[in-house]
Amino acid sequence: MSAEAATPRPEMPHRRLRIVKGNRTQILLFSVLTLVLTAAVVWGGRTWLRNSETLVFAVGEANGPEARFAARLATVLKNNSSRLRLKIVPNGDNVKALSQFDRKEANLAILRTDARIPPRARALAILDRDLFLLISPGGKKIKTIAELKKKKIAVIADSESSGALVRNVLELPDADGAARIQMAPPGATLEKLFSSGFGAVIKVAHASHIVKDKSYEPLARRGAFALNPIDSAKSIARKNPAISEETVATGMLSASPAVPEEDLDTIGLEWLLVAQSKLPAATVADLARIIYENKTELALPDGFASKIEPAATDKDAFIVAHPGAAEYINDESKSFFERYSEPIYVGLAALSIIGSIFAAIYTKVTRVAPEKASQLATAILDVGERMEYATSLDALDELQDELETILRRAVIGLRDGTISSDGLDTFKLGYEFVRDEIGLRREHLKRHPPSPDDKVVAVKTAQSA
Repeated sequence: MSAEAATPRPEMPHRRLRIVKGNRTQILLFSVLTLVLTAAVVWGGRTWLRNSETLVFAVGEANGPEARFAARLATVLKNNSSRLRLKIVPNGDNVKALSQFDRKEANLAILRTDARIPPRARALAILDRDLFLLISPGGKKIKTIAELKKKKIAVIADSESSGALVRNVLELPDADGAARIQMAPPGATLEKLFSSGFGAVIKVAHASHIVKDKSYEPLARRGAFALNPIDSAKSIARKNPAISEETVATGMLSASPAVPEEDLDTIGLEWLLVAQSKLPAATVADLARIIYENKTELALPDGFASKIEPAATDKDAFIVAHPGAAEYINDESKSFFERYSEPIYVGLAALSIIGSIFAAIYTKVTRVAPEKASQLATAILDVGERMEYATSLDALDELQDELETILRRAVIGLRDGTISSDGLDTFKLGYEFVRDEIGLRREHLKRHPPSPDDKVVAVKTAQSA
């Protein structure tokens, strides 16, 4: 056995392999847990933002126009993936529906402006308008309200409230008003009413229905009726805020011949979709956006809600617009970030704290701590201690190779994170010291090469050991 073989060799550590494997495991676990955390945050955010909100919609008869409009609105909300949902609650009539709304048992309702207005009602949209058509027998025009008051009047309308409103507009005493103004029986035609002694007919109907009604055209061809303006429409509207000044457009009743021949002034009432004043502005703005962007889908086959209009946003409007609807109508709707900026900032701060906590937990549980550079200094000093046993240049070359191996391991470890810089100065000092000692030892052996006898003694010593 050679003297070189007698030089003790250090046991090569396997810690680096364990650290690399540990770090790979760490990276994998970090990736998996980060994906899980990201999915949880996204799911939570979507749940928070898109958490459905159910609004109770009070309507009149189950098959009435209000209920059918509400059903269409519910379908549109669903088709547009809105977070809003409707619960439609039918009542016996619209009066009962408004009572439910007034008791705060409903968020939404539809009312005509001559109804008893709940104090917390705020307008979202004008769904339709009821026009008052003042009709007289053919060739018998009615020029003034004073002239109309002298005639027997039939009122064609869906409810008794329209008859009471006509009596109120004409300012007739109750006894005289009841005799002069009567509700027309169901199915009564203009010709039958005129032939039975009525000198005028006031028909109250949805503007959307009037446009679609084709029964006026044959009567107009025969000259069976005349459509008259209400000359004092503006003053009537000023006296009664529930009434609005309206216009019957040219050819609205009949295109050929044109009835009326030119635009006529009249009065009317608005059908409004209203919401509770305490309903959040963001909710109402979302609802208003869906309504105004999907007018075609909301129109009923009979024409109701076929021309949805923005609610009046003036502060002196008869029914004040809801702030959320006013934001959308006036194009003042807040962007997503403006609306949710505070929750977003709070959420980001919370996520930052949660992320830090998770990172600390992940590191504590899964991470294999990197080896300190100072620990490698021990291996370097071990090489230095074995240098005194090196009695040949070959033995010194082996020690030099070990020393360079430790240096390479340190450089690679510092690069990939398996070795920390803790104690790096100690490592450098030890490396330079041992490197210089090997150099000095090498020069010494070159000047004083060992004799053959020294080699034999060394061998025998090693064997005896």
